[in-house]
Formats: sequence, structure tokens, C-alpha cells
Amino acid sequence: MLLELNAATVLRGGRPALDAVTLAIPTGRHTAILGPNGCGKSTLIQLLTRALHPLARETGPAPVRVLGERLWDVAQLRRRLGIVTARLHDDLCTLPGLRVEDAVLAAGFGQLAAPDAARVDAPMREAAREALALTSATALAGRAYASLSTGEARRVLIARALVHRPEALLLDEPTSGLDVVARARLLEVLRRIASAGTTLVLVTHHVEELLPEIGHVVLLRRGRVIADGPRDAVLTDALLSDAFEAPVRLVPGEGGAPSALAVDTVCAAASAPDPGNGSGPGPRGSDPLTAS
Repeated sequence: MLLELNAATVLRGGRPALDAVTLAIPTGRHTAILGPNGCGKSTLIQLLTRALHPLARETGPAPVRVLGERLWDVAQLRRRLGIVTARLHDDLCTLPGLRVEDAVLAAGFGQLAAPDAARVDAPMREAAREALALTSATALAGRAYASLSTGEARRVLIARALVHRPEALLLDEPTSGLDVVARARLLEVLRRIASAGTTLVLVTHHVEELLPEIGHVVLLRRGRVIADGPRDAVLTDALLSDAFEAPVRLVPGEGGAPSALAVDTVCAAASAPDPGNGSGPGPRGSDPLTAS
């Protein structure tokens, strides 16, 4: 089993950010963890990376297991589970002289700074080249990481996570801050990775980012799992409206796949002032959900 949570609770500011969450994600099943801002998605990532810890209990099963282990060393874990977060990007940007190739190679040593060239052997360099090629980032190898655009940096972060050839890749809001072209390119990269056999766990609040390869969805609301099942069973207007706490519906995309969520502004605007005259309901219709 890739990830297991058993009634795991995490407190932040004295309140539960994750509230008795039970969840199992097997290796080999591409899964999306979907929900609005503040539902506990980032807390879940920090729990798995040991930036946060669940409430301890004296008896019963461990609240968190990763790859079957109750206790794990983060450096060793990342050799089996690639993790991509915005925090890593911020850390790498503090090293202005760091080249892209070295940023990827450094993952092999569990560090941020460029490794000593004498410690880097030919197989390591080949693994870095393969990871950069898979993420369409080969041309960036000689660039300074801090000089990259947001989209370029995101592809390099994924290459860094892949350099160990992990069993799975855990991505926290990977398209955040990207324009429409950069997002499309990144999603295509993720499709190639999924097709190559690496399990994807995608954390997002955008339905349109759910790749065709993702067949299972976990829906969070206010720190709790409200749905966990096959994609078609979870992506319903009723469940999504419950998760986002607003009347929403799926907007069909190409081939019938969901391309976005739309808010039913007939209901959502019923109690909102009309921007035209300061009173009464707003315009009727629906608007795509594009909040980040």
C-alpha cells in the first residue's frame, strides 16, 4: 500500500485541519485528492512529509503509514516517493548560483546545494538526463534555477523528484500560478509519467486538471473525507456541491470529460447585492470556478 491513514487527526491552531481521516491509496492506482482551499489538502501533504504530525494514541493501528512503514526517514522515503511542493521551489530559489542539472543531481544526495562533482558518477548523471528529458526540461540543464519561469521551474522540480525513479509521485497543486499554455504543457508531462508506470497522487482543487489516467478521486471538505471512490462515482454535481459548499455543476469538455466546474449563480447570487444598483440578485447564469 502506498499511503494509509487510519483515523488520523492533525491540529493547527488548536483546531482539526484533518479530522479522523481514514484513507488508503495503493501503488499503481492514479489518484486525485480534490477539494476547496482550506479543506486539508496541504495539511495531508505536510503530514506525509513529516512537516506535521498526527495526534498520538496509545493503542490501535498507526495513524499514518507510508509504503507500509509507520516510521520513516524523509531522505530515504523520497527515494521511493517523489514529492513536489511549492516550498521546495522557494528553498531552491535561495541558491542563486544553482544550475538546473545540479538541482536535479542534488536530490540523489538528499540536499539542496549542488553536490561535489567528485561524488557524482556516470549513472547519476544519466538518471538526471533521463528525468529532465521525461519532463521536457533538457534544454534548461545549464540554466540557473532561480532564473526559470514558473512553468519551467515546475518541470524541473518534477525531474528532481523523478531522479530516484520512485514508485509514486505526489504533487501538491502542481499547476498553481501557471498560465494556460504552461499548465497544458505540464499536464502533458504528467500524462507521460503516468503512462511510463509511475503512480500519480495529484492534490488539486481544479477538476479540469484530472488527467484521463486518474481513475480514483478522494473528495475532502473541512478536513474530512466525504467521498472516496471511482472517478465517475465521485465527480457528481451533488458531491462536488457538498465539497465546495456552493451549488456547482460539471461543465463537459472534449469527449465528455469534465473541463471545469461552474457555479450556479442563480442560487449563489440570490443573496448578493447587484453590482449595478447595490440591491437585489445579480445576473443569472453560471461562471466557471477558477479560484486558486
